Formats: sequence, structure tokens, C-alpha cells
Amino acid sequence: MKIKCLKVLVLISLSFTMLACSDSEVGDVSLGIFTTKDIKIDALQDPIVTGVTCHISSIEANLDLSDPSDSSIACRQTGPITAQMIKAIDKSPSGDVVFKKSKSIFFKNMKVRRIYDPKSQSLMYVSYSTKETSGSFKHSLSTVPLWGTSAYSE
Repeated sequence: MKIKCLKVLVLISLSFTMLACSDSEVGDVSLGIFTTKDIKIDALQDPIVTGVTCHISSIEANLDLSDPSDSSIACRQTGPITAQMIKAIDKSPSGDVVFKKSKSIFFKNMKVRRIYDPKSQSLMYVSYSTKETSGSFKHSLSTVPLWGTSAYSE
């Protein structure tokens, strides 16, 4: 029985390790020696509008079953943005999910959604948690204006 429990604990530990690993991670800031929480920073290149890169920071609690829901996002133009790219995106009010990261073994995720604002000709990127925490859904917003790109129309 003890060996079976040990195997289960090892599998759970490995699954947490796999959740913590990310191809897109570009930064890892320790919050101190008396905590198991770190700030993880991921870089996301928009898969359709490849001239946009977003940096998303969030807390990762290494020994907890669930990470905190807080996140922050900053998106910038890092390459060309063309009219063809803008034509290819979802222009509905809810936009497209362009990034998803597990934050818990209990189905909590952090997502980044791209939404197009035709009036200001801007791309909005919102990061949010899919589970309510302390009575609210945590979220953060960043915008990338198309002004000055070949996608901007007058």
C-alpha cells in the first residue's frame, strides 16, 4: 500500500513539473527564500498577427494544487502587421483565444484573447482566469494600435 501511495505522489509531482514547464517562459523571479511562489513571465507571439508579442506575468505556486489567478499583460508591435493578417483574425466581439496555460489540476486556466476594435483600429489582448477568485475574475488588458502599420486604413 505504501509503494502504491508513493507512486501516486510521484505521478502527481511529475504532472506539476510538466505544468510548470513552458516553451514560452522567458523569465522567472523568485519571491524570496521563505515562499514557494515565483513570478513566471511568458512571451507569446500572436500566431496570426505575428508582428505582435505579448509578455504575460503570473504567480506560480510550486507546491500548491492551484496557482493564484492574478496576471499582467503587455503587448507591443515587434514586427510587421499587414492587412492580410487583420483579415485573417476573428472580428467578433469575443475574439480568439491565442494562448492558454493551466493554473491548476482543477481546470483553472489563464487565457489570452485577441479582440479587434475596428473604430480605433487596435488589437486588444486580455489575459484572464477561467475561475472566480475572491468574488471576481482576475484580468488584465493591453492594446496594440495599428496606426503606423500597413494594416491601418484611413
